[in-house]
Amino acid sequence: MKITLRQLSYFKALAEHRNFGRAALSCNVSQPALSVQIRELEAHLGGPLVERHARGVVLTPFGRQALHHAESMLREAEALERAARWREGLAGHLSLGVIPTVAPYLLPDALAALRTRDISLDLYVREGKTAVLLAMLQSGALDAVVMALPAEVDGLTAEPLFEDRFLLAGTPERVAALAGGDSVLRPTGLEAHQLLLLEDGHCLTDQALDVCGRGRGHAQIDMGASSLATLSRLVAAGFGLTLMPELAAPVEATATPGLALHRFGAPEPARQIGLVRRRGSFDDGWFSELAGVLREVGAALVERTRDVARKSA
Repeated sequence: MKITLRQLSYFKALAEHRNFGRAALSCNVSQPALSVQIRELEAHLGGPLVERHARGVVLTPFGRQALHHAESMLREAEALERAARWREGLAGHLSLGVIPTVAPYLLPDALAALRTRDISLDLYVREGKTAVLLAMLQSGALDAVVMALPAEVDGLTAEPLFEDRFLLAGTPERVAALAGGDSVLRPTGLEAHQLLLLEDGHCLTDQALDVCGRGRGHAQIDMGASSLATLSRLVAAGFGLTLMPELAAPVEATATPGLALHRFGAPEPARQIGLVRRRGSFDDGWFSELAGVLREVGAALVERTRDVARKSA
């Protein structure tokens, strides 16, 4: 009998959960089936991997050594599967992470563009905050992440997609009061007590604070909204002002009656949206191909917003 990847994956699950029942549940198999595979693995290796107790298991010294090799072999097998997945470019299965301030505005057109191009792609999308997505990317749970650059994590490579400029958003009265003066409207000219931003953990909050020249600990800045949709409704109801990415502006303005938007003076504050992957991940062109699709879609979306601004100027 030869060692199988199934046995190694069961053993890894057992080492993680320290309980046959929980390990079997995580592997979607019955407990007896998992126990049989572990015993067969032990028989092949010639020694016990775990000490069996009433409340769980403990790895033997040999089991700890075997676990190190098992994890290495499973990582190599996963890398081989990824290489096979991308052998024909952007095809197969792709796990893509997208930050919440981009996902609802970019994905509908991006997915339509992928279908139009007849790319055979089984796409899994995970929306989440930057730190969570980057952790998933590093662990191999995601293949790529759409986020605001830079990605300040070692071992990653990024492909810039498009520039997403910030607009001032609030009630018509508040926006007109700021935009109607003699001086050019700058984000640094906003009063701290006027700013309403997304809750902590959104990279958009850090970018907004940066362009406004404000510190994170400023007591007068309210960072409590969980989404741009919520933020739009709050400022439209008179609860301060915010910075709105032009990528999101058309959707949020349509969905929120009473929301006024105004462009800042040049140079306009902006964020750079990019596509990020692990530097060591296999790439035979799929990354550049996906970046090309997302770049084309994103650039078209922000250009629509700029066209509206030029026509209304």
